[in-house]
Amino acid sequence: MKVRTSYAELRNLLQGLSFCVKYCCKRNHLQTIHLYSKIRPKKSHILDCSGNTCTHRTVPPGSILLWRFFSCKQEGTKIPSKRKQNTAITTSELLYKNLLKSEQENWNDISARYKDMTERIKEKLEELHNKYMFNSESPRIRFGENVYFEENGCIFLSKAHDDEGNIDILFSTEDLGFSDAFIQRIRISPDQRYMAIGLKSENSEEAICVIMKLGHFPVMEKVIPSVFSFEWATNDVLYYTSQKNLKCQNVFMTTFTNQKHTKLVYTEQDARFFVDIYCTKDRRFLTINSNSKTTSEVWLVDCRQPFKLPALVQARTKGVIYHVEHRNDELYILTTYGEPAEYKLMKAPVASSGMENWQLVYALEKKTKLVDLEMFSDHCVMFLKIAGHLYLNVVSFVSHSVQSIKLPTWACEFELESHPEHTTSTCYFQLTSPVHPPKRFAYSFKGNNLIEQAVQEVPIITNCHTTRLLAKSKDETSVPITVFHNMNSKELHRKPLLVHVYGAYGIDFNMGFKEEKLMLIEEGWVLAYCHVRGGGELGLSWHKDGCQRNKLKGLHDLKACIMLLHELGFSQPKYTALAAASAGGVLAGALCNTDPELIRAMVLQAPFVDVLNTMMKTHLPLTIEEQEEWGNPLADEKCMKYIKSYCPYQNIKTQCYPSVFITAYENDQRIPLTGVLRYVQKLRKAALDHASRTSKKVTASFIVPGNWSPNIILDIRANGSHCDSSWEDSLQEVARHLAFLNKELEEVCHFQHHSKSCK
Repeated sequence: MKVRTSYAELRNLLQGLSFCVKYCCKRNHLQTIHLYSKIRPKKSHILDCSGNTCTHRTVPPGSILLWRFFSCKQEGTKIPSKRKQNTAITTSELLYKNLLKSEQENWNDISARYKDMTERIKEKLEELHNKYMFNSESPRIRFGENVYFEENGCIFLSKAHDDEGNIDILFSTEDLGFSDAFIQRIRISPDQRYMAIGLKSENSEEAICVIMKLGHFPVMEKVIPSVFSFEWATNDVLYYTSQKNLKCQNVFMTTFTNQKHTKLVYTEQDARFFVDIYCTKDRRFLTINSNSKTTSEVWLVDCRQPFKLPALVQARTKGVIYHVEHRNDELYILTTYGEPAEYKLMKAPVASSGMENWQLVYALEKKTKLVDLEMFSDHCVMFLKIAGHLYLNVVSFVSHSVQSIKLPTWACEFELESHPEHTTSTCYFQLTSPVHPPKRFAYSFKGNNLIEQAVQEVPIITNCHTTRLLAKSKDETSVPITVFHNMNSKELHRKPLLVHVYGAYGIDFNMGFKEEKLMLIEEGWVLAYCHVRGGGELGLSWHKDGCQRNKLKGLHDLKACIMLLHELGFSQPKYTALAAASAGGVLAGALCNTDPELIRAMVLQAPFVDVLNTMMKTHLPLTIEEQEEWGNPLADEKCMKYIKSYCPYQNIKTQCYPSVFITAYENDQRIPLTGVLRYVQKLRKAALDHASRTSKKVTASFIVPGNWSPNIILDIRANGSHCDSSWEDSLQEVARHLAFLNKELEEVCHFQHHSKSCK
């Protein structure tokens, strides 16, 4: 799910080959998100929802969803009379179509002003992409003498010691009639006779699973529609979950023996829970994981007896999240059970796995974010964030010791590589930041030391300074900020500042490398990431302190962060822009209502800006499960009033707003497009009303202060969806956002490719 062409993009696709534990993706509780940027790689697609693209899954707090997950159904008013109801629905659809047409026409009228600059920015971004990322080698996953890798929609097989470069093509999306889909996930059967491939189109939330029978001439054996996750239990038994209307609640087993058959093995009855499947790294068990945002339950399928009924590990207990790995006839359980309510690594015998038998192995310190966890035969590697710094903690199951290593200060993000064999003696990973391309490291279990791999051909950026700050929020809570700026920049108070915010679902920013972030740094911008409450940067409690009736704390945090940045001389309000995506639109939109004077412009991508109306619509498929994040306004009047107090749409008023550029998607099933349309219409009217009230005479040479009217722009994309866009579309989106910001802040924004001087 990362938005880059580094090793990480394919790691998740191929981790079915490695059978590794990838908690930040598979376990759903340690996820990250990319805000504002969606540039996707040309060579390969985002895979499996790790890093910051999303395929839907319900995840517990401290991680939760990558994006806002509401469906985009039409909302007709319910009226008892059937005739009246049909009329109301028709009227609603007509209004929606008229609004959509109006906004599309408006965009067509104004898009020309950004066209030339957008093209210049695209050229610059492609140049940076080719320089830093394009030549990155696809990861090679080795099983014995076989090496698998994916490029350009094809899956290849080569031999480990073949110096002649002989390569077999096992699968091609184009040749088999799936040219409009990208490869999302791969799972190879233990004996490598079968390959299961998850394919997803850019305009659909549902994926299909294609089963290939491998050999000298690979043959497409079966196509299973509407599949979310899948794993091989044995050489010829596949378990998979079906997805319908953004929900995943059924688990099936299908066989590829002489007597082929498919049967239902598990059904989740609670609409708040989402089901997926995972294979333990030693391939001993499949785990059927049923998770809500606060509670989880796991069932085990014995891979040695795949037809036996699944066995319950521990019955769901409200507020307790747990995920399971296996080693030496013991279950290793990552859980929030016990005090404090942060993640702990515990263990229990397989035969008596109940909570009463859980024994503590390792507990995280307070305000520590568990980013990722990887199990090996004798070690467990934990990737942690503490106060913005990255740490590698290695737990030895042999010596019962823990080694903690602080990683380089410039690093902001981990990229764990695939490890096919859990008996390996080395753990490989990459470090990166928004302005630093990935750099490879290794930890040796034998030497108990960290090894920096050979210097890459592309040099690491050295002229960017990374600063970590703490802002005091309204209640005196310290809120972390990560700031990047060019070390050669002078007069930072006159430089443009781009502030990023999210603050929902317990997700922290994905601070991986982005070409556009590097470009902005080179052009003199200051970048700031505000790690407000509601996100997961400081652990589970950080999320809990910013959700439901604590949501306003995130808003107070954001305001405090921006004010501190200005106080310390990082730009000033008239040169400041705010960027947010999906649920980040809640806090960004709320700030525009309460403190519009703090920023000059804002860019939003598929923003969630109509919280109250959306949470009142129980017919939307994800409303019920989202109540654990936002509350239930239908059942609780106080909750309704609280949501109304911060909901961006509900609090628009006649005042001077910053300029706003919003990108939305016609095929977005998670953010109701009707809500975005209503928000834009209401915001534009409020801004125009204020401008008309405060307008003064305009001379031929200048505009009298107070007459400035913001640009409120909505770009509705026909292609792409909330989670997936093509390389070309995503590049275009980012370039348009930057062109918009450059226009709005042109007094100080001077891109090197811009031929005109700043005003």
